[in-house]
Amino acid sequence: MTSPFAQLPEPPYYAVIFSSLRNGDDDAGYQAAAERMVALASQQPGFLGVETVRGADGFGITVSYWESEAAILAWKHQADHAATRAHGRRHWYEYYELRVSKVTRAYGKPAPRENEAV
Repeated sequence: MTSPFAQLPEPPYYAVIFSSLRNGDDDAGYQAAAERMVALASQQPGFLGVETVRGADGFGITVSYWESEAAILAWKHQADHAATRAHGRRHWYEYYELRVSKVTRAYGKPAPRENEAV
């Protein structure tokens, strides 16, 4: 099983936080487009990882992690990403917000080792 947590380097790095509310349109293309964007982003210089979740109510958060603001800007202007983003604004989202932040500190509870009881 793949971890839902991005494997990230020590800070500093940047996080792009995309919070959205789907409009209820069950367009079959949404999931495929989301998967395609993650695959495409992972090929971009400066991409570090992604974490994403969507609730049954349509609210979702995707956090992508980047080495620099220049890498984020390059991703923003990547042609396929720009076209998919425009389509999403017109067809998939009732509301969304995007935030960009610099991560200066990060820590968490370590995962149990492979042979360790949970």
